[in-house]
Amino acid sequence: MPKRYKSFVAICIFLFSITTSNTLMAIEIGQTLPIERLQTLDGAYFEVPKNNTKNTLIQLWASWCPFCKRQNTYLEHFIKRIPPGSINIITISIDKTPAIAREYMKQNRYSFSAAMMTPELSQAIGKIRGVPVLLILDSKNKVIYKEIGEVFEEDYVELIKYTK
Repeated sequence: MPKRYKSFVAICIFLFSITTSNTLMAIEIGQTLPIERLQTLDGAYFEVPKNNTKNTLIQLWASWCPFCKRQNTYLEHFIKRIPPGSINIITISIDKTPAIAREYMKQNRYSFSAAMMTPELSQAIGKIRGVPVLLILDSKNKVIYKEIGEVFEEDYVELIKYTK
């Protein structure tokens, strides 16, 4: 391949990589995830407090996902094991409608807060390659933990180190 052609291809790849929308790449550890005010399925609002000093656990799930159902049960047990208010917790449903997500939460008697995925949050998180997704953000909303796929109950025990 001629040198000039190789240079042209390299420049094209570089330009494509810096101009491509962030939605093609998933958020990674070390990046900041802006969390805006989210309306929860029960009509309340979740918002990371100003002057936040706690970490935030975010779990993405879907009602049709069997791995999510198990992981949501593990999350429910985790919440009962940690001191109240020791970590901000919000779960995000990627279901098609809030009604589906509400019914799922009701049927499973989950006590944690859940909201629907918003276009803004979806863009900030980027390409989701599967659910469940578990993220932990530090007090400045920087991702410090990320797991795609089921996190087991014994793994949640280790997550207690992120509570304050």
